[in-house]
Amino acid sequence: MKINELMTPGLESISPKTTAKEAARKMHDLHIGSLPVVDDGELVGIITDRDICCRVTGMGRDAVMTSVADVMGKEVVTCFDDQDVTDAVQLMVDHHIRRLAVLRRDNSMAGFLSVDDLARNSHELASNVLQATTQVH
Repeated sequence: MKINELMTPGLESISPKTTAKEAARKMHDLHIGSLPVVDDGELVGIITDRDICCRVTGMGRDAVMTSVADVMGKEVVTCFDDQDVTDAVQLMVDHHIRRLAVLRRDNSMAGFLSVDDLARNSHELASNVLQATTQVH
């Protein structure tokens, strides 16, 4: 099965110049936990609700004065929409991530593949990702 058959297409994005507060509000309003950060049509990072919680609030920073660029993840793991879903699962397991940015072959954003997307099709694939990304304390 190809990634484009399972992924969530047509996603929202955010500018690196946006404030952390605006990013948090957008995620809240859209009921999502992450946003791709796009500058001039190019994927430059990803911001998650956890980034805002840990890198802004947890560090005592002002969310209005902190830009997305200051706290976003700059190393985004990606795959292509025409790859096999098992390739995506392996990337998620190897990088201990639950969301994977999906690109078209022209490097434009196609969507995201999340563990939830996997679970709708295969509990086994989703379980593999969850086991690799769940921290043991």
